[in-house]
Amino acid sequence: VQLVESGGGLVQAGGSLRLSCAASGFTFDVYNIGWFRQAPGKEREFVAAIGWSGDNTWYADSVKGRFTISRDNAKNTVYLQMNSLKPEDTANYYCAADPRVYSIDYRRAPADFGSWGQGTQVTVSS
Repeated sequence: VQLVESGGGLVQAGGSLRLSCAASGFTFDVYNIGWFRQAPGKEREFVAAIGWSGDNTWYADSVKGRFTISRDNAKNTVYLQMNSLKPEDTANYYCAADPRVYSIDYRRAPADFGSWGQGTQVTVSS
């Protein structure tokens, strides 16, 4: 089981980035996938999640209306489109798989997720 994040970088406030989470080694299209972030000195926090079919999405209030999560099950990849970025979005961003199969609800706690990627750094300058 492997998840690999990419797409991070340095961007000015108001800019955009698209993160990718490429999965391998498991049956991707039966699991919900979540994005989380962790800033230095802070706990890892929920950002967004997407259902196994792609029909359901959930967002943290802090990113609602600015971030969009999507998935392409044919490519075993989940995306996080981040627009109108703010300096407070600066963090290391991780994707992870909810271990429940065909789940119709979502979880927010990092402890409920498994199969974490290594993360990709997003830095937003003011």
